[in-house]
Amino acid sequence: MSDISACPQCGLANTYPDRDNFVCADCGFEWPQTAAAASDDDADTVVKDANGTPLADGDAVVLIKDLKVKGTSTVLKQGSKVKSIRLVGGDHEVDCKMDAGSFMLKACFLRKA
Repeated sequence: MSDISACPQCGLANTYPDRDNFVCADCGFEWPQTAAAASDDDADTVVKDANGTPLADGDAVVLIKDLKVKGTSTVLKQGSKVKSIRLVGGDHEVDCKMDAGSFMLKACFLRKA
């Protein structure tokens, strides 16, 4: 049931498939399954750095500005080099490990090294 998304109208997760559509049991809204499958396909998305250069798994990148880490007093300094990044889906596209720990970063704050 994890592959069924929440209702786009009411936002509740009480949904079920019915032939070619998903149906919300709470509000009765129906939407096509093909649209949900197309939005979950992240294979076609290209992650680009601040200069517009496409990034790939294993690339080395450099931070273009100081980034404060939420919930801590840690600051990732501008010019810090990050080796062997991993691209992931979601709002923060890059997963990486640095001396200060593991972080998920937005590609707009990185440039390819």
